[in-house]
Amino acid sequence: MSSSLKQTASQSERRFKRLVPVDHSSVSFDGGFWKSWSDTVRNVTIPTQHKRLEEEGFLEVLDFDKPAGPLARPIQPSGLSMQHFFDSDFGKWIEAASYTLKKHPNPDVEAKIDAIVDKLEQGQMADGYLNSWFIRREPENRWTNLRDLHEMYSMGHLLEGAVAYFEATGKRKFLDVMIRAVDHIADTFGTEPGKLRGYDAHEEIELALVKLYRVTKDPRHLKLATYFVDERGQMPSYYDEEARKRGDDPAKYVYQTYAYSQAHMPVREQTQVVGHAVRAMYLFSAMADLAYENDDQSLKDACDRLFDNLTGRQLYVTGGLGPSASNEGFTREYDLPNETAYAETCAAVALGFWSHRMAQIDLDSKFTDALETVLFNGALSGISRDGEHYFYENALESHGQHRRWKWHYCPCCPTNIARFITSLGQYFYSANEGTLAVHLYGENSSELTIGDSFLRLRQQTAYPWDGDIKLSFCLSATSTFTLKLRIPGWCHSSKVSINGESVDITSSTEKGYVSISRSWKDGDELRLSFDMPVERLYANPAVGEDAGRVALRRGPVVYCVEQADLGSEPQQLRITPQASITSRFDADFLGGATVLEGDALEADTSSWKGTLYRTVPAELKTRSFKAIPYHLWANRDEGAMQVWLAEK
Repeated sequence: MSSSLKQTASQSERRFKRLVPVDHSSVSFDGGFWKSWSDTVRNVTIPTQHKRLEEEGFLEVLDFDKPAGPLARPIQPSGLSMQHFFDSDFGKWIEAASYTLKKHPNPDVEAKIDAIVDKLEQGQMADGYLNSWFIRREPENRWTNLRDLHEMYSMGHLLEGAVAYFEATGKRKFLDVMIRAVDHIADTFGTEPGKLRGYDAHEEIELALVKLYRVTKDPRHLKLATYFVDERGQMPSYYDEEARKRGDDPAKYVYQTYAYSQAHMPVREQTQVVGHAVRAMYLFSAMADLAYENDDQSLKDACDRLFDNLTGRQLYVTGGLGPSASNEGFTREYDLPNETAYAETCAAVALGFWSHRMAQIDLDSKFTDALETVLFNGALSGISRDGEHYFYENALESHGQHRRWKWHYCPCCPTNIARFITSLGQYFYSANEGTLAVHLYGENSSELTIGDSFLRLRQQTAYPWDGDIKLSFCLSATSTFTLKLRIPGWCHSSKVSINGESVDITSSTEKGYVSISRSWKDGDELRLSFDMPVERLYANPAVGEDAGRVALRRGPVVYCVEQADLGSEPQQLRITPQASITSRFDADFLGGATVLEGDALEADTSSWKGTLYRTVPAELKTRSFKAIPYHLWANRDEGAMQVWLAEK
């Protein structure tokens, strides 16, 4: 299926000349790294997630014609139940499944989606309101607690699922259901007389509305998304007002500050990433979308400040973010504990969403570098190699207490990583009429249209295990356009050639992308070569947890050491600055991966015999070690793991 990437007439009048991502279904992973992951998610993850939704009692909440049954998730001391948000998980599962249907039709999966949609349509109220909890259990309390109960968050995920299902199948029922829900939201919230000046504390509806607008072209949908972003953080706080209406004291809010939901000040004034990590990333994704759609420089400037704050002061080396379990988010700058890292899978996925959106309006490799780091590390670690076990938190150090689970009390992460991987093709390429940008590398073939020319582009590579990449061009006719190739930030030496002739990349590189403008013809072949030495990474001295420690990276992949390979806890390992560390591809390791090997020192504990403290340090002995890609940890026997290793 080809993806038309023609520039719209209105783009020529905009400050931001957005690149349009290719349709995910126009990219095929026929081999290489992502084929196995894509196949596993389609064939294992999607069906088992639906099975879990049934087993855990999630689907029961959609039986609107029956009395509400016992809670699948009990009310917590906070007064909340995870069941308040079940609709969001249906939305994400439908979205993930829909992405697979567009290229791989599956009547059984489609029937399961249709069954959910039929129930949602049946339960929807006459005015368009749609939330299973409030319709079945508390209809009188709808829209009374936007701070805590996330009605629009859940509707936003349903809306994203509806857009994806419509684009995959052409069926309008779910889309029409959600448009009615959006109409109801628009009738209820806004600045007009008689409307509520509220907005959901858990951002999501904002970016979903932009997706809907790009399908319907209805300006009301864009206006509503803009309202929610502009209204956020205005004072006096709407959350204080609604709490008083409920008879609650706003001062008793459990999180004490609306920074938890990025509602402590207007978004354009925010300079530091704070609060709940997933909420922040969803908000910033919508801000990036609206910066383009509304040609709003102030939103773009805010996104830039916040992105630099995150990546320069608050991001784990794996692309994980949000160190604290207490608020599922941020604490202070440079607070990056390893063993207690929260680093929720959903947050890493959402950072991928935001980074990708930023790169479309400002082609800068700092954004796609972050996307790549997330893909190969902090997000991919959230799903097991078998495709049916998960991490909610992604620690960077463990003594064996972190194990994967087949489902979670709050199962937002499984469906989130599933929709990320099933839509992966869209992240590789984007274009406008005169430009094709290559953001990511990996074995694939794609079909797209640039201007009036149809192009088949083939990537042949073992990336990320190898830095050699061949791009083969199959064109219907000679075509002149600019190819922009990302040079990864981790790469310090690279080469580019076209049909065997070297390209001077020094003078043609801007913001990490090499620009090559020429008349491309059928049969052209471009070769990229990225050096991939094993690198030692050191943290800013302000990150006290990592003082005296080193992390290992090769290409975009961050490594860790597991007890399963070492035989002892890696916390006793010491890497010397002089130690030689080599890489080797192991075809038998969890589907095939490059591992690192070298010599290190290890504390000799044999003489301590129960002694807790003494005046003489432990002797060190030489031993070999193996490091594995971080995203593959906890796929074998229980045991300890460490990313940041002590350096001696």
